[in-house]
Amino acid sequence: MKKVLKTTATVFLLLFIVIQFYPRAAPNNNPDASRDIGRVHLVPPDVERILETACYDCHSNKTVYPWYSKLQPVSYWLNDHIVEGKKELNFSEFAGYRLAKQFHKLEEVIGEVKENKMPLESYSFVHTDAKLTQDQKLLLANWAQAIRDSMRSVYPPDSLIRKK
Repeated sequence: MKKVLKTTATVFLLLFIVIQFYPRAAPNNNPDASRDIGRVHLVPPDVERILETACYDCHSNKTVYPWYSKLQPVSYWLNDHIVEGKKELNFSEFAGYRLAKQFHKLEEVIGEVKENKMPLESYSFVHTDAKLTQDQKLLLANWAQAIRDSMRSVYPPDSLIRKK
């Protein structure tokens, strides 16, 4: 039995070492801010801090990588989260979204935050500073709602409806 455990541990150790040579995805750090949400909507400093702390690692082109992101398979897992997060909402590309998509994504921000779906528990477990207080959730939801209200007052209603 000891020999089997030792062999198994050796195999896992060798596999761990070998997968470190598996290529990692390119870092998600693009300094181009030309399509950032701040280009089209006011983002107050307190909201910006919340977004940077709790959202941007997965929902922008500004990921801050922890030390363990250099290890496989963690690197692959983190990259998958980033790709999926940016597919849902990318604050760095927000100004490039159609008006209807911007309007809808802000509605999703409100819902996800109020329903405690974002940030993900797996993220805030490791990044404890990303756990939002009730006040922070309210601030974020009110900010997103204020932008939606502003958009309603400026743009024709049919421009804010997503076409199926």
